[in-house]
Amino acid sequence: MSFDKNTNPLKLHHLVGDMEADYIYTPGVAGDKFFKALRDDEKFLATHCESCNHTYMPPRMYCERCFSKLDKWVEAESTGVVDTYSLAHEDRDGEKLAEPVIVAFIRIDKTDGGIIHQLGGVDHESVKIGMKVKAVLKDKSKRTGGLNDIDHFAPA
Repeated sequence: MSFDKNTNPLKLHHLVGDMEADYIYTPGVAGDKFFKALRDDEKFLATHCESCNHTYMPPRMYCERCFSKLDKWVEAESTGVVDTYSLAHEDRDGEKLAEPVIVAFIRIDKTDGGIIHQLGGVDHESVKIGMKVKAVLKDKSKRTGGLNDIDHFAPA
């Protein structure tokens, strides 16, 4: 096989082997402001597009609809509704959990978006789509400025 540069899109090269893919995800400017407000002030922040009347949760720097710069920050609710959910029977390493964990997409009240997070204080037979929930934050001394500063969402 030749490793020369291929300029013909119809002529494909392939290599067999392993490729490590190390990466670091950064929250960006909007995410950083969101996580600091959550950590320090126990507030959910969102950005609002005046042109589209769309409130982004999680916040964005630019409107995905009209590409306007978003510089209007609003305090969002820490409540919402379960839009959809799933039961996780294994942890992220593939180990079986003693009890299933409920992971849900929470549509945050008064915004046009939401957060994926764990539900607590409810068993998997009782959870329902449309269920009202509220964020339960970790103790302030245990917050690190990330999504896990929310311990879970509980029935409201």
